Amino acid sequence: MATKTDKSDGGKLSLNASWSMAVGGMIGGGIFATLGVVFDTAGAFAPIAFLIGGLIALATAHSYAELTRHHDKSGGVFIYLHQDGHETAARISVWVLLAGYTLTVAVYAYTFGAYLSDALGGPDWIKPAAAVASIAILAGVNLMGVKESAGVEIFVVWAKLIILLALAVIGIAHWAPDNLQVTGDGGGGQSPFLGAIVGAASVFMAYEGFQLLSYDYEEMEKPKRDIGRGMILAVAAVIVVYILVAVGTGMLIGADKVIAEKEVSLAIAGRAAAGEVGFIAVAIAALFSTASAVNATIFSTARLTKRASELGEMPDAFDKTNSAGVPWFGTVLIAVVAGVLALFGGLDPLVKAASLVFLAIFAIVNLISIRKDAGIRWISVAGLIGAVASAIVLVIHFFGVV
Repeated sequence: MATKTDKSDGGKLSLNASWSMAVGGMIGGGIFATLGVVFDTAGAFAPIAFLIGGLIALATAHSYAELTRHHDKSGGVFIYLHQDGHETAARISVWVLLAGYTLTVAVYAYTFGAYLSDALGGPDWIKPAAAVASIAILAGVNLMGVKESAGVEIFVVWAKLIILLALAVIGIAHWAPDNLQVTGDGGGGQSPFLGAIVGAASVFMAYEGFQLLSYDYEEMEKPKRDIGRGMILAVAAVIVVYILVAVGTGMLIGADKVIAEKEVSLAIAGRAAAGEVGFIAVAIAALFSTASAVNATIFSTARLTKRASELGEMPDAFDKTNSAGVPWFGTVLIAVVAGVLALFGGLDPLVKAASLVFLAIFAIVNLISIRKDAGIRWISVAGLIGAVASAIVLVIHFFGVV
């Protein structure tokens, strides 16, 4: 979840703004953080891994949209369960979401620190210091009640897309498919097909974010029409971008380099594509993207926990607000835990742990959609099977079996 807007800049969310929020929610830090992790796991099959993960996200987006229409209310999976009387499940879901979004903040902050450290060329301590500082500063921004406008979000999303697509096009123009092959110790050490499956299971953190629209359903101009269009079109666009960026980056600098420079591989590819100008452009895009993602994820998650507290599904502390009307307890808790994770956790385990959490949420949403007979049943069934299978693969991978 990587973008949240206020509406003071002019009424309800248009389809363009809704689409931009969903795309920003996924690309907000996803591709910058996960590209090296997926190449390390899937090797030359990294683009296939992004495709498989994207198709499961696409099916889940269908389920999210249909369930949100059905309930006709903002709130996502928590509201779906709460309104259907499944209070225990609703309570569990909001804690799971809190864990997932906190892990996501840690990943975004870790990536921010890596790009800033690489851009400055300073000592190693800059990376963890910048990661923790970004969380602290942006949590402070949240506590002051400062939010992004929809117009700014649309501009930032399109700027990121242009930079990423330019990088992909330049890389593909250098057509060198052999560069996608891993010659070092990467690629996961398993068969290419299995590597693609494990890579797909690892990539779901890069696809969380489209569900942001389920939290903003009541803020949309034409919610019943645009909730589905916004989610589906956003996920489809992001699948294409991720595949093109994976192919283009691999061809520019080689899979081994993507793995070796895991945290900052896109900036290295930017330098290979357009010299220092390319490096600076990608680094700036990454810094703005990950900082925006940290800011907005803290914002939205704190308000989700406040809503759950109001309905009696979380402790009263989460409902407490400061003078700016900001739920300060949730904001501070998320920032502190994410800061510790960013300081002591590595990128690979953080990305995979966050992906596992969102796979669980994806599975629950698809299951609810099937039980409520919301939308096209076979799509939700495919999403459920894909999410459960991916979660099982990822758990097995954690234990070193594959």
